[in-house]
Amino acid sequence: MSKNSLCAAIRRALQVTSTTGAALGVASVAVTAHAQQANTQPNQPQTLQTIVVTGSHIRRVDLETSNPVVAVSAAQIQATGKLTLGDVIQQLPGITGGVESPRVNNGGGSGATQVGLRGLGASRTLVLVDGERVVDGPGGPVDLNTIPTAAVERIEVLTDGASAVYGSDAIGGVINIILKSNYQGAQFQANYGISDRGDGARRGASFMFGQTSDKGSILAGVDYNKFDPVMQANRPYAENAVSLTATNTYGAPGTAPAGLSYLAVPGSGITSFIGGSHYAARDWVRIGADTHGCASGLSLNPDVAQAGTSPTTLADYHCFGSQPGDRYNYASVNLLMTPQERTNLFFKGEYHLTDNVDFYTTVYHNKTRSAFQLAPTVLGSGLLDTGFVISKDSYYNPFGVDFSRNGATIGLRMFPAGPRYTSVQGSTDQLMAGFKGNATMFGQDWQWDVGYNFGHESLITTSNGLPNQTVLNQGAGPSFLNADGVVQCGTAADGSASDAAGAIPLSDCTPFDPFNLFNPNTQAVIQAAATPALTDAWVINRAYHADINGGLFDLPAGTVQLAAGAGYRKLYTNNVVSNDLLVNLANGGNCILGSQCSAHLQGGYNVKEAYAEVFMPLLKDLPLVHALNVTLGDRYSKYSTFGSTSNWKIAVEYRPIEDLMLRGTVASVFRAPTIRNVFQAPVGSAPLLSSDPCDHITTANPACENVPLDGSFKDIFVAGGQQLAALTSGSKFANFPLGPESGKSFDFGAVYSPHFVPGLSMSADIWRIYLNDVITKVGAQTVLDQCFNGVTAYCPLIHRSSGVASAGQIQELYLPTVNLGRLDVKGLDLAASYRLPRFSFGQFDVGVNATYLQQYKIQTAPGQAGNQVLNAVGVMGSFGSALGSACPFGSSVGMCFFPRLKAIGTLSWQLGPWDAQWTMTYSSKFKLGSLDPSQGQTAVASFPPTGPAGPYVLHFGAWVYNNVQVGYSIEPINTRIDVGVDNVFDKQPPLLFANNVLNANTDPGDFDTLGRYYWARLTVKF
Repeated sequence: MSKNSLCAAIRRALQVTSTTGAALGVASVAVTAHAQQANTQPNQPQTLQTIVVTGSHIRRVDLETSNPVVAVSAAQIQATGKLTLGDVIQQLPGITGGVESPRVNNGGGSGATQVGLRGLGASRTLVLVDGERVVDGPGGPVDLNTIPTAAVERIEVLTDGASAVYGSDAIGGVINIILKSNYQGAQFQANYGISDRGDGARRGASFMFGQTSDKGSILAGVDYNKFDPVMQANRPYAENAVSLTATNTYGAPGTAPAGLSYLAVPGSGITSFIGGSHYAARDWVRIGADTHGCASGLSLNPDVAQAGTSPTTLADYHCFGSQPGDRYNYASVNLLMTPQERTNLFFKGEYHLTDNVDFYTTVYHNKTRSAFQLAPTVLGSGLLDTGFVISKDSYYNPFGVDFSRNGATIGLRMFPAGPRYTSVQGSTDQLMAGFKGNATMFGQDWQWDVGYNFGHESLITTSNGLPNQTVLNQGAGPSFLNADGVVQCGTAADGSASDAAGAIPLSDCTPFDPFNLFNPNTQAVIQAAATPALTDAWVINRAYHADINGGLFDLPAGTVQLAAGAGYRKLYTNNVVSNDLLVNLANGGNCILGSQCSAHLQGGYNVKEAYAEVFMPLLKDLPLVHALNVTLGDRYSKYSTFGSTSNWKIAVEYRPIEDLMLRGTVASVFRAPTIRNVFQAPVGSAPLLSSDPCDHITTANPACENVPLDGSFKDIFVAGGQQLAALTSGSKFANFPLGPESGKSFDFGAVYSPHFVPGLSMSADIWRIYLNDVITKVGAQTVLDQCFNGVTAYCPLIHRSSGVASAGQIQELYLPTVNLGRLDVKGLDLAASYRLPRFSFGQFDVGVNATYLQQYKIQTAPGQAGNQVLNAVGVMGSFGSALGSACPFGSSVGMCFFPRLKAIGTLSWQLGPWDAQWTMTYSSKFKLGSLDPSQGQTAVASFPPTGPAGPYVLHFGAWVYNNVQVGYSIEPINTRIDVGVDNVFDKQPPLLFANNVLNANTDPGDFDTLGRYYWARLTVKF
C-alpha cells in the first residue's frame, strides 16, 4: 500500500478509538503505538491486514465503514476500574430503557448484567464473542458478567440493526466482545474497592499468560472477583419504604391534589400496608361484609401481640393503620447490592496445521454464586390468597368463620421463618472450535471458516424462608382442648379428622395460633415448616457454521467482494423444581411453599440459515467523489417453531472528500421467539397497577368477573399503590400462540475528520427502528385493559375473588409472553473527540459521546378496540413502573428509564509514566407519572385505600456523576498502580418512592446506589 493509504487507514482507526476513549476515559494505546511506528519508517512499504468489523462479514482494511461502530479497547476497560464487562458497557449512552445488574435485588439477584441498546431491551441486543453467538441463559439474555474481563482485547458495539448479517436479535445493535490473540508474556492483577461508608467491598484478581510462535498461539488464565452485600438499611434513602400519598381527594382529571404527604414506614414497625409485599406482619383480618367500622381491616393490638397471647374478641383488635406500628418496614431487610462471587477460566488457541489451514478453539468456564433477599414471605386467604386456610373450628379462631380463598381474609407476614433468602449458583460453559484457511479462486484471495459452537448455562436456586403451607394448613385446621388441657388437632368427636381443606390427616399435626405470630409455639411451628426448595434450569445451544469470503472481480474503484455462509442451530431448555414449589393452577396458582412457585417445563427448537453479502466499490478518486461504496446483504432463516423469514440490508458509504464520510444503512430486522420466550417456566411476581377499569362499574364486562355492579367497587391494590400476585411465564405454559417480531432499521450519518485540525473527529448519526408484533411479557395493566376493551384472549388470565368480603378483588394475574403491538423509536447519536497539541505539561484528550432520544412510541394493540387506552404512549424523558408496555419492552425488573439525553464527557491527561482521567456521565431531566388519564399513570398512591389514585406528575432534574482515575507506571519493574474514585461528589439517587418501584425507593439499574466509591488496582507484567 502507498504511504497515503496507510496513513488514512491509521487515522480512521484513531478516529474510532479516540471517540470511544472520550466516552470511557482513555485513548487507544495500541493504535497510537502503531501510528508512531509507521511514522518512523516513512519510506518502507506497509501492508495492512484485512479484518472483519462488526456489522459485516466482508474483510476490509478500513475500520471506518457504513456501520456505526463504537470500539472500547482493553486499556479503556481498565481505566474504568470495573471488574465486570457489564459495568463497563452500562456506561455507554446508547444503553437505556431498563438495566438488570447486581444492584437489582427484587427482580434480579442472579448476579447478571443484561443491557439493551436504544431502550429496546436486552433481548434485542445481540451479544457475540469473537463474532459468534454465545448461549442465552435460563435467566434471560446473555449475562455479560460471565465473559472473562482479563481476556478481552476490545469491545465493538454496533448501533444499528443487523439481522441480514447475524440473524435474530440484532435489532437495537450488536455487542461483539473480541478476546485477545497473539498474546506474549504474563500478567497478574489485583483489585480492591470499598464505598465511602465502609461497605460494599469488592475484590478481584486475575492471572493470564500467552505464548506466540510461528506455529500458533495460546492464551490462558483465570479471572476472579467478589462483591460484598449491602443492605438497604445502610442508606438513608432506602432504609424505609417511602410512599408518596395524597392527603385528600383529587379534582377533575388532570388536576393535582391539594396536598401531598410522605408516608415513611418506620423501622420499628410490625405490620405493613395491605397488598403485595406490604402485607401485615401480624394478623391483618377482614371478616365478612361487615368491616366492623374499619374499612382497611383489623390489626392486633400491640399489647396482645407482644404478650404472645391469643386474641379472643374484637376488643383485641383496632382499625389497621390507626397506630404507628401497623406498617411493616420490608425495606430494611432487602439488599441494595446483592452478594456475588465469580470465577472465570479461559483458554484461546490457534495452531497452524499448514501454510493455509489453521485450527482454532476458544473455551471459557464461568461459575457465579449470588443471592437475593426479600422480606419474609406472606401467607393469606381471601383477597390475599396464597392457599392458606384456617378452619372455623380451630381452637384459636375467635371469629368462628373459615378463612379461605373465598372466605374471610387474613394476611400474615411470616417473619418467624426469616427473610426469603435465595442463593443462586450459575455456571456457563462456552466452546468455539473449528478450522479456517486461505485459498485462491478466480484469481482472488479467499478465506473460509468451518466451526462448531457449544454453549451450556445452568442456574440452580435454593430458596429459604418459605414455610410449607400444607403443614401450616394442617396446624390451622380443626383443633380442640383435650381432657389433659392440651390443644390437639382434629375435633373432640374424631381426633384424626382432616384439615379445613379436607385433604390431610391431622393425627400427627401440631396446632398453632395463626392470629398472633408472636406466640412462641406458633413461631416454633412456622420455623419447623420452613424447608429449603430447589430449582434447576438449564439451556444448551449447539451451532454449526460454514463461511467463505473473498474477491469476485475487479472494478476501477476496487474489488467486488462476497461473503456467504450457512448455519444450523439447535437449542434446548429444561426447568426442574422441587415438588413443594410446583404451581397448582386449580388453587389459584399457588404452591405448597406459597412463594416463588414454578413448574416443570422443557422444550426446544432449531433454525437453519443461509446468508450472502456483497461489497461493491463503485467510484473512486473523482471530482466530489473520493469514494462511493455499496453493500447489499440478505439472510434466509427457517425456524422449526414458526416458519421462515428473509431479511435484507442496503448500506452506502460516500466520501465527497477524504476528510468527510457520509453513510447510510436501511435494513429489515426481526427477532424470533427465544427459547425462554416460549418455554420459560412460570415464576411469581408482584406487579403494580395504575388503574382497574372495573372500578365503580355498573355494566357487566368479562374483565370484571365477581365485581359488584352497583358502582361501589374499588380495587384496594390500585387505591393503595400496592403490589398484587402474578405468574409470569413463556407462551407455552399459558398456551398463547407466539410468532416473530419484524420491522425496519434506518441509520444515516456523517464522520468528519479535518486534516487541517489533526486529532479532531466528529460524527453524527440519525437513526430509527420500528417493530411490529413485538414479543413481550404482557404487563398486568395491559392484561386488564385489553380484556376490558374486548380482546377476549386476555380474559382467562384474570382471576378475581368470589368471596363475600372481597368480591371482585384481583387475586392473581397470569402474565405470559405474547406478540403485542408496535414500537417506534428514533434518535440521534453524537460524538466528538480532540487530541490537543502536546504541551510541556502533558498530552490532553477531550471528548463527548451522547445519545438523544427523540421518540419512543408504543401502540399496544394497533387496530383493536380499546387501543386508545395506551395508544401511542410517548415515554421519552420518563421513568415508571407502569408505562403501559414500555417496561416489559425495556426491562425484566418492572421498571424503565428513558431520559431524552444521555452523555459521557471525558478529559484525559498523560505525561511520562503518569496519566489521569476525569469522566462525567449525564442523564437529562425526567418525569414520573402522567396527567393524561388514558395512560393510567400516576406518581401518587392515595391513602387510605378508599381514596382515588391520581393522576399526578413529579419532575426531576438532570443527574450527573463524576469519576476520576490516576495511574502510574513503574517501568523498571513492569508494574502499574491505578487508583480511582467513582461518584466523586457522592450524588444520591432520585427518590422515586416505593409506590412506583420495586427496589430501594429508586431505580438501581440506572442510578448509583452505593455513593462515593474508592478503588485501586495493581498490575504486574512478566
